[in-house]
Amino acid sequence: MDVKGKVIQILPEQSGAGKKGTWRKQEFIVETQSQYPKKVCLSMWGDKIQQFNIAVGQMVQVSVDLESREYNGRWYTEARAWKIEKQGQSNEGYDAPPAYDTFDSPASSTSSDDLPF
Repeated sequence: MDVKGKVIQILPEQSGAGKKGTWRKQEFIVETQSQYPKKVCLSMWGDKIQQFNIAVGQMVQVSVDLESREYNGRWYTEARAWKIEKQGQSNEGYDAPPAYDTFDSPASSTSSDDLPF
């Protein structure tokens, strides 16, 4: 399952010790960019925290695994991110062409770069 949206919040990292050793987890909130935006809390575990290196304001596409567990008769569901693609990364290092002034201003007509035609 994929979730596309903007990272609007990154929660503090959590850590602890379990049967299999120490663990690290960080949750973040993505707001979808649809007609009716939804906020979704997703989690990253272990080395994925540094690997993904997300920041508030980034547009991302997150691939998630959903998992539910039962504890004391209640069910808890987690959406765990296993892949994050930052949107707009293909333009990195690309310099956009300069914006052209569509107005005839006195400053532009006196420029030495003006062509005679």
